[in-house]
Amino acid sequence: MYTDRERCVRAVQSKDARFDGWFFTAVLTTGIYCRPSCPVVAPKPENMVFHASAAACQQAGFRACKRCRPDTSPGSPEWNRRADLVARAMRLIADGVVDREGVPGLAGRLGYSTRQVERQLLAELGAGPLALARAQRAQTARLLVESTQLSMADVAFAAGFASVRTFNDTVREVFALSPTELRARVPKRNDATAAALRSLPLPLHALPPHTPTPRTPPPGTTETPGAPVVTPAPATLHLRLPFRAPLNPDNLFGHLAATAVPGVEEWRDGAYRRTLRLPYGHGIVGLAPRPDHIACRLTLSDLRDLTVAISRCRRMLDLDADPVAVDDQLRTDPLLAPLVDKAPGRRVPRTVDEAEFAVRAVLGQQVSTAAARTHAARLVAAHGDPVDDPEGGLTHLFPTPEALAGVDPGSLAMPRTRRTTFTSLVEQLADGRLGLGVESDWDETRARLLALPGFGPWTVDVIAMRALGDPDAFLPTDLGVRRAAQQLGLPSTPAALTARAAGWRPWRAYAVQYLWATDSHPINFLPA
Repeated sequence: MYTDRERCVRAVQSKDARFDGWFFTAVLTTGIYCRPSCPVVAPKPENMVFHASAAACQQAGFRACKRCRPDTSPGSPEWNRRADLVARAMRLIADGVVDREGVPGLAGRLGYSTRQVERQLLAELGAGPLALARAQRAQTARLLVESTQLSMADVAFAAGFASVRTFNDTVREVFALSPTELRARVPKRNDATAAALRSLPLPLHALPPHTPTPRTPPPGTTETPGAPVVTPAPATLHLRLPFRAPLNPDNLFGHLAATAVPGVEEWRDGAYRRTLRLPYGHGIVGLAPRPDHIACRLTLSDLRDLTVAISRCRRMLDLDADPVAVDDQLRTDPLLAPLVDKAPGRRVPRTVDEAEFAVRAVLGQQVSTAAARTHAARLVAAHGDPVDDPEGGLTHLFPTPEALAGVDPGSLAMPRTRRTTFTSLVEQLADGRLGLGVESDWDETRARLLALPGFGPWTVDVIAMRALGDPDAFLPTDLGVRRAAQQLGLPSTPAALTARAAGWRPWRAYAVQYLWATDSHPINFLPA
């Protein structure tokens, strides 16, 4: 996108918010970079330079615009629709792998050398993995500075910086303001808001002091060995998760609520809530749809998990999708167009834990939604890690594959063949022979899943669609899809429907959402 100069100029001059996150505009005369929809007067075309990432802008010496805040743009939809090396690397960087494992850890997960990874990222994005991770840390730091009353030292370590000095230098370089000046620019809360915040459990402005402890930084990072790291007490944050409009929340939240596993997920007070297993601890998130954002209430046992938690929630809700591009493609089919026009902006409900979803997909084979929830709830109660949720009914983290690998197959209330399917899956997940993370190669993972006993095309494709995040995954054998196709006058046999769906590529997973929406199943309706 950013290499098409004429198209980029038109997007900036029209202030088209659809392109926020696709590219960034650096202005030569001011030394700042903006999102395409920045409200200020558009610069002259000859003064515009376009970059694919905020990190590339920062490396080129530009600072973030204080008006449009380009660092808060939705992520590029490119990284969720592609399965090549760059896209897989970007998904891993968003998941905090560089901060935890360094560039060698990133390259190892991808199966390439560090030199190959750095070269490809530089070629496409104008920035290497360290610069991309640094830009992400800066965004997290700004969020904590502006939305909490944590000390600057705590903010620095929670955002992933190895020292307060590095934190201060980075914030000044990226935002042209010191951290203290950033916080001073935030409008003062009125008394009512302050009182409401004081009533929240574990408010951030009442956190106890923390004692830094030394750690060894991962290789391939710029951290200083022995730098202190904070392990904060539980903290609650209120965030706004942006998305590209339109967004239809009905099937998105309806699906998550209707299939919620008791103890791990629930719908309460207009929000979908669930527990999160994170690298440094655990969390509880509440997500509620609003007209122009998703309201996110996030409680973390360790604030270092903030970036990862946000990334996983955005991925679960498919917030970085480009609904205009998706819907425009699906409208080219005259029989599908009325469904799109009736409720545009449907998203694919995904997951925060790929292994968890794969296990739940097996539990749901050839049984009702209620039965699948019951099976999962039994596993959670017996093998999940307990958590405390003073605000609701969440009790456990979903069991890890390692915990499930030790389950006695005879204790599972399911047919013998499905027990074999279950044990084969969790054993391969537990010992690492099967990986379903964001770095997975979609075609290779499909082949590995199909080789497991009891895995047919439906199970593999539903995992590809909702766990791996393949936007082109398709379910031609699904009963709901076939029934909807027949009602619309589309071919209803799997082979003929697959042939017809070739015109919907690369967005067939979204077509499935529109087809499912013709049914009266609770997954298609926002809970009351």
